[in-house]
Amino acid sequence: MRQFLKQALASTVGSLLSLTLFSAISLTLFTAIVGAIIHNATTANETVTVPEKSILTIDLSQSIVDLDPGKTLQQVIAGEASHVTELKSVLNAIDTAAKDQRIIAIYLDGGGGKQTSSTGFATLKEVRTALERFRATGKKIIAYNIDMDKRDYYLSSVANQIFINPMGSIDINGFRSETMFFKNAFDKYGIGVEVVRVGKYKSFGETWSLDKFSPAARQETQQLLNNLWGDFKASISTSRQIAPELIQKIADERGILTASQSIKNKLIDRTAYPDEILAELKKMSGADEEDQDSFRRISIDDYAEVANKTPKSSSRKVAVLYAQGSIVNGEGGAGQIGGDSLARQLRELRVDKDVKAVVLRVNSPGGSALASDIIQHEVRLLQKQKPVVISMGDIAASGGYWISTYSNKIFAESNTITGSIGVIGINFNYQKLANNNGITWDVVKTSKLADSSTIARPRTPQELAISQQMVNDIYDDFLNKVSESRKLPKQKVAEIAQGRIWSGVDAKKIGLVDDIGGLNDAISYAVQVAKLDRDWELEEYPVVEGWEEKLLKQFAGGKEIKLLQSQDSLTTELLKVKSELGILKNFNDPHGIYVRLPFNFKLD
Repeated sequence: MRQFLKQALASTVGSLLSLTLFSAISLTLFTAIVGAIIHNATTANETVTVPEKSILTIDLSQSIVDLDPGKTLQQVIAGEASHVTELKSVLNAIDTAAKDQRIIAIYLDGGGGKQTSSTGFATLKEVRTALERFRATGKKIIAYNIDMDKRDYYLSSVANQIFINPMGSIDINGFRSETMFFKNAFDKYGIGVEVVRVGKYKSFGETWSLDKFSPAARQETQQLLNNLWGDFKASISTSRQIAPELIQKIADERGILTASQSIKNKLIDRTAYPDEILAELKKMSGADEEDQDSFRRISIDDYAEVANKTPKSSSRKVAVLYAQGSIVNGEGGAGQIGGDSLARQLRELRVDKDVKAVVLRVNSPGGSALASDIIQHEVRLLQKQKPVVISMGDIAASGGYWISTYSNKIFAESNTITGSIGVIGINFNYQKLANNNGITWDVVKTSKLADSSTIARPRTPQELAISQQMVNDIYDDFLNKVSESRKLPKQKVAEIAQGRIWSGVDAKKIGLVDDIGGLNDAISYAVQVAKLDRDWELEEYPVVEGWEEKLLKQFAGGKEIKLLQSQDSLTTELLKVKSELGILKNFNDPHGIYVRLPFNFKLD
């Protein structure tokens, strides 16, 4: 009895200490959250002012995206600056600055020891075009960097003057597409893969079934890269008055140029250390009143708030709906286009009488055929009631093209990646891998095809033929829909389809897109076709929730608060238990196929 009481007392004390510790952790997190909310609210209420003779500053380390997913709670609490900014805000800020007498210049800043931007070239082209409009007003653009990669230089080449650090360099060695292939690894470990497809160029499955590019994949990739590289050279040639042949020669013979070599080849104007570029900018604008070691500046993010404060006010709306990421069945998550969620948003816009036109901004490599068709169906219903204009971003291919077809007009940039009209099915099996490790399967069934979706063996010729027929049927449906929506003979669609990817400029030549242009061009056309004149207001969808809303929903719904995951041992252990139980929710594959261990193995 004495031993039992000692153990019970020890257990009770341990529990109380754990609860106390957990309460302390919770209190600390709660205090941090409240502090972040107060700080966020205070910051939101601050008025952004634009001093006279200000220079609009664009941080080249920021990635420009269609839709900003928002900050995580950790970023807010830590006071981290966002490294993402939205394209529409950037374009609006640049165009507003062109007419704002308080803004005298734009500074493209790459000198802050920056992280690498992941902005796509079609997005950069839209920004570059806006910068050209700014420069056409007579205002100057200054660019500075230490080392310029191709993205930095593509954007910076539009500037009146380009400076780099004396020890800096410019990477202008051309474009490449390097793909990883897993066939030999799968063979080594006994993983089988079977690919069924339609389309000579539909090469998506080759990364698992081959050990190098197929001739068709190599051909289409080479043609695409040639087009994108040609656009790169032409843009720089126009801005810097350099022959495209010289740029090609640099790429072939040198690739990366030092500062002095860059000046010699007229890629840049001068070299400068940070203090020298600062002096140059101070000479233009004057010293910042609050910081004599800085110039009079305003960031693109702050100025975007100013530019967006006086939007058009009207009961007639033009909706911009962003479709960004891979297309998946269901609601989708971060970085995904959920077939159900996007379809629901399209329905809401269809029944909203205030919405007079919709611009669907597509930035997607595709994904689920089922989800793509669900979305396309809603686009068709929407287009029957009000104008739908497509704006293609960096990539709108395969499923991304599928959802774009039924529209009044399709805009793409010359270096947008689109097309890829083809269908593929992939099946993995683990028979050899399992057998090599002493695992075997046996089956009892009522019909010949009852286990056709198994991972225990390769598919039979009959099963592969059935899969191929399903892929063929979906491909034929794809061709029919492109033919009908684009008003092209089906035979011509079949010739330009085959899973082949095209640049925007080539897609226009063959009729897959209507015009070369960016997001603002698509919006202008939507206004025109809806006959709105100047009486309209822009609204953007989906509305991205702030971290506060996400946090409150997670508290209210009892969901795991991933934003609050701590490295504290007690919190980690409690979340492990919940994670173990939560795994059961992940078993929802419609075909019942999973690639995972039979238990949740973790190495601590």
